[in-house]
Amino acid sequence: MKEVFTKQAPEAIGPYSQGIKVNNVFYSSGQIPLTTAGEIVSGGVEEQTHQVFQNLQAVLAEAGSSLNHVIKATVFIKDMDEFPVINEVYGSYFQEHQPARSCVEVARLPKDVKVEIEVIALLSS
Repeated sequence: MKEVFTKQAPEAIGPYSQGIKVNNVFYSSGQIPLTTAGEIVSGGVEEQTHQVFQNLQAVLAEAGSSLNHVIKATVFIKDMDEFPVINEVYGSYFQEHQPARSCVEVARLPKDVKVEIEVIALLSS
């Protein structure tokens, strides 16, 4: 196992890593809409979802992967009524390649954000 860390994404806010590489697979921790300075991005769920994807792209790149190699995404949202907006942003990042996905509404997310996403991806050859 190898821990992944990049300064291009926010640091972990607890006792965990941004992600772990095992053999040819990368497992990200859940990414929330924090900037690299550790601040919640301003705006609503659309802006928050874009920030989550910026963070995911950064940790994936550091691991040696990309969104094109994601095999499974798990999306946690605070309010299922905001699913259409989150889904639209999500779809803008996964157009041709569409990984398996789960989406669940949860009672609360860290720092009271609106969305958190984690991914499992193959490492680039």
